[in-house]
Amino acid sequence: MRNLARTLRKDSTDAERWLWQRLRNRELLGWKFRRQHSIGCYIVDFVCIERKLIIELDGSQHAESLELDSRRTDYLRTKGYSVLRFWDNEVLREGESVLNVILSFLEKNSPSPPPSPP
Repeated sequence: MRNLARTLRKDSTDAERWLWQRLRNRELLGWKFRRQHSIGCYIVDFVCIERKLIIELDGSQHAESLELDSRRTDYLRTKGYSVLRFWDNEVLREGESVLNVILSFLEKNSPSPPPSPP
């Protein structure tokens, strides 16, 4: 699983690279995210462990696997995670809007302010 996650990080899509640049190193108001992180038998694109928030980016291949994605999301929810899904082209065309949705979720569902950046 660890080798697969490493390969996925190396072979990121343009949308994943763009979003990672905005999530990494606590760039998003101090929230810590991990990339290509395994949870159970799945590897998720991005996760904020502290808030139990998963962000999944879907390319065109996901249009044909909606049922599999639904089962995956159901499993992750049973583990206590919330899942936000975005299309790759949505991230590339409307990236700031995507970040605002993520921030809104983090702020709305936050019991306390996010940690200060290091």
